[in-house]
Amino acid sequence: MNKKLLPLSLVLLLFGCSVFAQDKKDSVSPAAADTAVFEKKTAFTLIFGKYPKHRDGVYVTHGGNGALLSFASMKENGEHMRNIPRFTLFFNIGSNFNKDFSKNFGVFTGLNLKNIGLISKPTDSLKLKQRVYTVGIPLGIKLGDVTGGSFFFFAGGEIDLAINYKEKQFVDGHKVHKFNEWFSDRTALLMPSLFAGVRVNPGFGLKVQYYPQNFFNQDFKTKDKSGNAIYPYKNLEANLIFVTLGYNFSGINYFKVKKKRHYMKMKSGKTEFEVNY
Repeated sequence: MNKKLLPLSLVLLLFGCSVFAQDKKDSVSPAAADTAVFEKKTAFTLIFGKYPKHRDGVYVTHGGNGALLSFASMKENGEHMRNIPRFTLFFNIGSNFNKDFSKNFGVFTGLNLKNIGLISKPTDSLKLKQRVYTVGIPLGIKLGDVTGGSFFFFAGGEIDLAINYKEKQFVDGHKVHKFNEWFSDRTALLMPSLFAGVRVNPGFGLKVQYYPQNFFNQDFKTKDKSGNAIYPYKNLEANLIFVTLGYNFSGINYFKVKKKRHYMKMKSGKTEFEVNY
């Protein structure tokens, strides 16, 4: 029998049972009349429908970049500068606004707060930790099981606004100086980047993000203790790349797109039965 005819067969079967029940009710004795009337008042509902192919509208996911491990390609006067991978957990949070056009393709944007930076060793005795907090707006695409959320790829670009710069200086392992500046000129105000990654159920993902622009502003000018103008980053080049374990705390609420697109629901009192076809 054709599977698509199964719901129709069930309806005919139920109709036949209903007729049989009606005949039985007509032949009941006067003593059972009250019971027959009660059975007639029992509600029976039959509902036909379709499952959605994908989630409609825009939905929000909350999370961020989580554990972030950053690397830097650094040069001073064209010569390679020694640097150390930088690991940070806080604070990397954000929200994304998603739109799925099918169960396998979607787009997203959002707002993300990130802690990015680098650790360098200009000399054996001197170590510098330089980081900046940014607010970023990503724009990307998703390919894979974007509706079910079991596994999909994503890629795109992001523009970050640098809001707070912080620097620490260590000599022979001892911290000798630190400072931070809001909207500092020491770095570029806007920092573009490219990213790509994968996401798996229940909301974790791995992402690689690259900043092609120099982390430092080579035109930044300050003064030394004697009041002379200096350009501390004039001959310094640094490009960041980081790997991060992303996550989503809430708002995922993925649902699986069923292979059988149609359904028929039958309800009678507290009893419910569903057939997919």
